[in-house]
Amino acid sequence: MHSEKNELSSEERIRQAFFPKDWTEIVATDSWAVFKIMSELVEGFEKLAKIGPCVTIFGSARAKMSDKYYKMAEKIAYLLTSKGFGIISGGGPGIMEAANKGAHYSGGKSVGLNIDLPYEQNPNPFIDRDKLINFDYFFVRKVMFMKYSQGYIVMPGGFGTLDEMFEAITLIQTHKMVEFPIILVGTEFWSPLVSWLNTVLLAENYIGPDDMAIYTVVDTAEEAVEQIDRFYQKYELKPNF
Repeated sequence: MHSEKNELSSEERIRQAFFPKDWTEIVATDSWAVFKIMSELVEGFEKLAKIGPCVTIFGSARAKMSDKYYKMAEKIAYLLTSKGFGIISGGGPGIMEAANKGAHYSGGKSVGLNIDLPYEQNPNPFIDRDKLINFDYFFVRKVMFMKYSQGYIVMPGGFGTLDEMFEAITLIQTHKMVEFPIILVGTEFWSPLVSWLNTVLLAENYIGPDDMAIYTVVDTAEEAVEQIDRFYQKYELKPNF
């Protein structure tokens, strides 16, 4: 019964998406969406411009406190904030909560860029009260991640995690964003993807050898933090655009 209801509502959404709109409806919906997008960009820029150097930690919203990657994300955040970095997460549960928790308990800056979804996700309680921003649009939220992060720590996750990771890799590859460390944590999790990148994309010349150097795979919290620390011993912290 529940799945049938969801299927019907999905069909209805598809029908509505393709139903022709008259000029009044366009002005009332599409045109006003521009102002909503602008307001989200302005709020994000105003709040995040003052936070200083930060590292974003991505990962699954479904990870439990008992998950080894949850514990590792918490430790990474704790170690990074002890070195002066703030932590940015997607603001939700799982790995995101672990990242904000580690920053919170170390006394560092804990930023949450939460996305409003119909079935999840509520902001986790470890975000600094003045550093929580809610977004309706994924693409606006990703602009904030890219613009105000000085590094990415990518924990195991699903489609959202992969989307954010590949967006950053693509922007660095195409020189639309200055290079910063992208650290993938967990060889066991990432090795099938890395193998496919090597044996298919690289082997068939869809990407180049230099592209494979944009990211690094590590297995411990200490290694992840060391990669960030080593990079910024060579380069000054600066905005990404």
